[in-house]
Parts: sequence; C-alpha cells; structure tokens
Amino acid sequence: MPVATENAIYKLLEMYRQMMTIRYFEENAIELFAKGLITGSTHPCIGQEAIAVGACAALEEGDSVLATYRGHGAAIAKGSDPKQLMAELLTRTTGCCKGRGGSMHLCDKKKGFIGTNAIVGAHLPIAGGAALAAKMRGANRVVLCFFGDGASCEGEFFETLNMAALWKVPLIFICENNGYAISVPTKLSQATPDIADRARGFGIPSLIVDGNDVREVKEAVADGVARARLGDGPTFIECKTVRWERHSAFSSGRYENPEEAQRWKTVDPIPRLERILLEEGADLEQINRERVAAQEVVNDAVQFALQSPLPDMDSIYEGIFAEA
Repeated sequence: MPVATENAIYKLLEMYRQMMTIRYFEENAIELFAKGLITGSTHPCIGQEAIAVGACAALEEGDSVLATYRGHGAAIAKGSDPKQLMAELLTRTTGCCKGRGGSMHLCDKKKGFIGTNAIVGAHLPIAGGAALAAKMRGANRVVLCFFGDGASCEGEFFETLNMAALWKVPLIFICENNGYAISVPTKLSQATPDIADRARGFGIPSLIVDGNDVREVKEAVADGVARARLGDGPTFIECKTVRWERHSAFSSGRYENPEEAQRWKTVDPIPRLERILLEEGADLEQINRERVAAQEVVNDAVQFALQSPLPDMDSIYEGIFAEA
C-alpha cells in the first residue's frame, strides 16, 4: 500500500474515532439525563457528527470555534477533553467551566473553543467579533461558527453576515440545516429552500454540501479556511443533514411522522464512513479498534464525571468578578 494511501486512511480512521466518540458521548448524555444526573436539558447531535468532525479537521490548533447549545460534538472535534466535558454536563468541579455552565455553556479557551450559547443566534455576532479581532491582530487565524437553520431567521444573523462581508473578516459560517427549528420545518418558516442563498445576497461565497459526508464537509471548509487566511473574507457553508428524533432531552420538537423521526438512520454518517474506509483499503479490525477506543474514552469520561465532586456553596461567588 503506498504511503500516501496509508496516510489518507490514517486520517479517515482518526475522523471515524472522533465521530464514534461523539456518538457514544451523546448516547451516554441521554442516559445520564434519564437518570436525573444532568441538570437542565441536553441537545444531542446524533446523526450530525460528520459536520463537526469534518469542519474542525480543516482547522489549525490556533483557530477558534463557536457553536450552539447542540455543541458537545463541536467541542470534542476541536480537541476538548471528553472527561472535562462530561463533568461539566454533570455540573462537577472538574468540568471545563467548573460545573457552572452545564450542557449549553461549554467553553475551553486552551483548545480555541470559545464556547456554546443557549440563545439562538446570539453567538453569531460574537464569532464576528472574534474574527475581526484576529484580523486586526494579524494573527492569520480563522474563526468557525456553527449554527442551525433556525438561527438564520434571527436579526443578528443578517447583521453578522453584512459586517463580516464588509470588513472581510476570516469567518467561516457553518449552517447545520437539519430541516427543523425545534418543531417548525424550514419550508414553513423560510421562503427560500436554501439558506445559502441569503449569504449570497451579501456577496459571500456560499455553497451547499452533504452534511453527512465527512470528507465533503472537510473539503468545503478547507477551501473557506484557505480563502480566509489569504484575506479574502468569509465563506458560508450550508450542511444539509437530519436531526435525531427530538430537539432536546425534554422531548420537545418531536416529529409528527414516526418515519420522519427515524430518517436520520438512513443517512447516518458513521456507517457511510465505514463503507468509505473499507473501499479505501482499511479492514474491519482497524475500524473495530477505533470504535472500541472511542467507547473506552467515553466510559472513562463518564466514570471521571460521576466520581468528581459537586461544587459546594462556599464557591458560589467565585469566578464572578475579574481581578483588577
């Protein structure tokens, strides 16, 4: 087998392991919520793992990422420790935010993960500001911003598109279009079938990709990242995908049609990547090894979180005020 092919398979296996880690992480989060161990809600990204992994695979270590409340996968793909993330979901002191953020407010500054946001679309202008800061510093860094189709109906979406295009900031917009904003289909809330059309109206290069194909996502984001590093401004990438059966752990936003609820399984990105790996020359033993490794990582994360202490009342005022 040529060295180049071995390298390509190695990178695919690495992405496969990340996707499996995210899948197992989310499945465990759902189970832990059902046991009453997670305060607040959770928003699983099951079925959408290829977007986070493919997009982050095109970044460098010093680049930054922002995501929505459905952001566990993005944090893992950017390199955050699943142990700290799971501990944060369980509001433990060993969490990435010391148990104060929970599922919807993850942040890992050391890994360039600026954070997730519980308010729809609120992180878009923050991403724009981060990208503007990178440009002003001349750092040659790129900012990646994940958001859903529902956020594209918010005012700050259009404001950020306009300013990002006007100032040519190094910002990559990643729209995870799963077809539903909680329970409202995009066809009932948006006049255009493709959200990318809105970005084109601001003169931003835009394209639509299959969000369930990790290689296609990575290639599209890599092109946008290259443009951004050259100073050519933002890129908009709409990733068509399918959401798992419910919007959140509170079971809101279920599909009315039971068949629609299971549609993601027919386009599941993980079996698709398994087929690609086999076609490219990997064997089942290699694939199984990565799957087991991912399972062990998540098992360790769960045990770490369960064994970590909860914050005590004496710490309630810590981390509120910045030091002078």
